[in-house]
Amino acid sequence: MEAFKLFDSELKVMEIVWEKEPVTAKEISAILNESIGWNKNTTYTIIKKLIDKQVIMRQEPNFVCTSLIKRNELQCAETNQLINRLYEGSKKKFFAAFLQNEKLSKEELEELRALIDRSDERHK
Repeated sequence: MEAFKLFDSELKVMEIVWEKEPVTAKEISAILNESIGWNKNTTYTIIKKLIDKQVIMRQEPNFVCTSLIKRNELQCAETNQLINRLYEGSKKKFFAAFLQNEKLSKEELEELRALIDRSDERHK
């Protein structure tokens, strides 16, 4: 997967696109104006950056935005970048650091074990 690095402002736009797509830039702008006070120019500038990064596509008429990547693709790419940068690429070190400071419920632990078991089965 290609490396993606989205800034928080770009993620705010993407959350709206993923939730409502296809969605017009005007609708995105209205939502962000109401929720966090962004003006139209700010929103359109960020949309342009996302188009340039080939994360969203613009279609006419009405400047309709649709995503070119799925939310889980971005999550995986950014998580892998984090693990590579902070944990020398070691998922074990990442999980150890995460679990060291986290109190997980019995249900969460069971879900993690099931995920590990499924992953193990796929790699056999």
